[in-house]
Amino acid sequence: PDELRVAYRRRLLRIAADDLTAATGFDEVVGALSALADETLEVALRQARAQLPEQAARCRLAVIALGKCGGRELNYISDVDVVFVHEATDGTAVDDAVRAASQLAAALIRVCSDHTAEGTIWPVDAGLRPEGRSGPLSRTLESHLGYYESWASSWEFQALLKARPAAGDADLGRRYAAAVEELVWRAGEREGFVAEVRQMRRRVVAQIPVGDVDRALKLGPGGLRDVEFAVQLLQLVHGRGDPTLRERSTIAALAALTGGGYVGRTDGRGLAESYRFLRTMEHRLQLWRLRRTQLVPDDDEVLRRLGRSVGHRTEPVEQVRAQWQECGREVRRLHEKLFYRPLLEAVAALPASDLRLSEGSARDRLTALGYQDPRSALAHLEALTSGLSRRAAIQRQLLPAMLGWFADGPDPDAALLAFRRVSDRLGTTHWYLARLRDEGATAERLARLLCGSRFATDLLLGAPESVALLGSDDDLQPRSQQLLLDEMSAASHRHSDPDAQADAVRAMRHRELCRLAVGDALGLLDVDRVGAALTDVAIATLTGALDVASQKVAADRGEPLPVRMAIVSMGRLGGHEMGFASDADVLFVHVPVAGIEERRATEFAHAIAAELRRILALPGAAPALDIDAGLRPEGRQGSLVRSLSSYAAYYARWSQPWETQALLRAEAVIGDPEVCERFRALIDPLRWPARGLGQLAETEIRRIKARVDAERLPRGADPAAHLKLGPGGLADVEWTVQLLQLRHAARVEGLRTTRTVEALEAAVAAGILERADADDLLAAWRLAQRLRNAVLQVRGRPSDSLPRDLRDRAGVAYLLGLDVHDSGRVSEDWRRAARRSRLVVERLFWR
Repeated sequence: PDELRVAYRRRLLRIAADDLTAATGFDEVVGALSALADETLEVALRQARAQLPEQAARCRLAVIALGKCGGRELNYISDVDVVFVHEATDGTAVDDAVRAASQLAAALIRVCSDHTAEGTIWPVDAGLRPEGRSGPLSRTLESHLGYYESWASSWEFQALLKARPAAGDADLGRRYAAAVEELVWRAGEREGFVAEVRQMRRRVVAQIPVGDVDRALKLGPGGLRDVEFAVQLLQLVHGRGDPTLRERSTIAALAALTGGGYVGRTDGRGLAESYRFLRTMEHRLQLWRLRRTQLVPDDDEVLRRLGRSVGHRTEPVEQVRAQWQECGREVRRLHEKLFYRPLLEAVAALPASDLRLSEGSARDRLTALGYQDPRSALAHLEALTSGLSRRAAIQRQLLPAMLGWFADGPDPDAALLAFRRVSDRLGTTHWYLARLRDEGATAERLARLLCGSRFATDLLLGAPESVALLGSDDDLQPRSQQLLLDEMSAASHRHSDPDAQADAVRAMRHRELCRLAVGDALGLLDVDRVGAALTDVAIATLTGALDVASQKVAADRGEPLPVRMAIVSMGRLGGHEMGFASDADVLFVHVPVAGIEERRATEFAHAIAAELRRILALPGAAPALDIDAGLRPEGRQGSLVRSLSSYAAYYARWSQPWETQALLRAEAVIGDPEVCERFRALIDPLRWPARGLGQLAETEIRRIKARVDAERLPRGADPAAHLKLGPGGLADVEWTVQLLQLRHAARVEGLRTTRTVEALEAAVAAGILERADADDLLAAWRLAQRLRNAVLQVRGRPSDSLPRDLRDRAGVAYLLGLDVHDSGRVSEDWRRAARRSRLVVERLFWR
């Protein structure tokens, strides 16, 4: 035994000398140390057989290396993890063979681990065997497999990832490795596998003494285990379908993952460099007096020696400390990015056959998932995944999970086609597929979006870079109105050409519509926030367009504008309750500049309004913002633009009750601030009449409402399914609220608001409306708003009725978070809410 120890130390000294003189690199060093361990185990087994010849005759024994030895990446000072497998020689009873093999294994361990005058080699650790230290030291191959198939935990398969024959009977060792390999690459399919591996890593960190966490080179955050756990988890999940990932060495596995597109090139290179550096630090610490340590020292003298040994000469203490800390931060960042990648759970849940996307297995899976046209779906898969490009490789990782997510929606065929269209637009960019693979829940969110919303998908196709928004909840939250106004102004002022300025305004609106459509489709925004945010976008758009139109008219006419102009928001725009399909209801009002005739000012104001409408009506990727000025005095027969004095004269003499009611929603905030303020001062006495609403006016309002209900409901439409004009729908609620405002706003300040929800709450607070009645009205109003938006999202075009088409109904259910097979519940929920709302309307409005 001492001769073996002496020979081992001589070889170890030669390896260390080559390492320290830079004659060999890290990969060669760990390979040499692992080869030395194999030879040592072989000699130790030979000595054990010589010591126990009778036992040696009863069995064939193979030594299987695990851990770093199994991965051929051994340290200078390390336990050598092994398991023993044996089979009986002819004529030997099973029990006798078990005892003989266990005695031989114990003798081998003593040869390597015992201390003598020549020291020790290293401990041989068989603790990773089945049942751990409670189990027999050696088992037959059949016994090993029986345990692994019935009782093994996930961590045991992670350990077996590195299993390879190291010494002893070569044929038996190869058969063992081949048999367990099949089990290893099925482990990722175990229920909760990914979560269990992640929990194991957290448990390792939690067990480090608090004072040592920041110095733990091996086990701590940013340490070696972060690299190894991340690499092994990716291997065990993706390696089921990709044999190229079945590597034992961490560096080789990382190279395979990077080459196969599972890890980005920059991330893969950074992780490999960091791992080599951390392992080199570990080696240098171990070579000082051949002592085992897993902690980075805090003593400057030791750090100085360590720094010099890894190449720092000028300020070795500061330099090695800075390099180690930076390396740790980078390892931790990449570990969290890769180890907690949401795609892993989805891929792990699929059987290995579904990962390969071969034509036969893909067709069967598509049919089983409910794709209506598997042939076309296969053509899309072929287009996305064919070839040897990195793009195709990443698509092959994504699509098995994406196909399942598409199938959760109402129309998986359409979702797959949409995914192909998005990928065709963005697939050649450097960030698109990497973001789907790596970042947050981007891939699953994109799948949900493509499943549920034709409207959001079309917006996304018009601005494919908006896919970047999917990775963060914060990026899908509405921007403040002031921020939108500032960005709109900055975007347009970057250009001098008016057409380019108009393009910038429309592009900004497109981006913000996309943000809100995606946030709504993913269920991140409630209906009140959607309405308010769409209104803010419209106000910013109108403000930007008014600025551009004014400059263009002034430039075209070659003189300063003789007019100050404002746009008054009306209807849903004024109420901050816009839907995705809402027009912008407006009034145009102007005041001549001092000394300018009103006729000339009005001419300019008409030109500005016409140019503004032209700008916003131009075709583009986003739907146009239609400007509707139909609520102006005299309706569509009246002048498009009026001066403030003209409005004053009209309202004083000719105003009708319906116009007074329309002014309840008027909000003057766009354009010249002084004109806005003067317009508000003009209309407030009209819409908040001091004496309330007279009986004749109430009767007229009810008459108009009855006529609207009778005339505007489309022919053939089911009133009970009409969200706007049907009983208990939007119009019922809003007219009821507005009647309360006209009656009581003069004495109840809270009712002086353009917003339906605020007015309802103010009526409750003032004792005008019972809480239960307000809740019924609000429930129907909010549900109608949600359903109108959902119908538009699903169909890509507006409708005020619940869809009759079964697929569209399933799409609406999907967007509302219901089971696509329970689409009938949408109608049931609406009819129930509308019925309760109508009872309140009957009592408050019609009596």
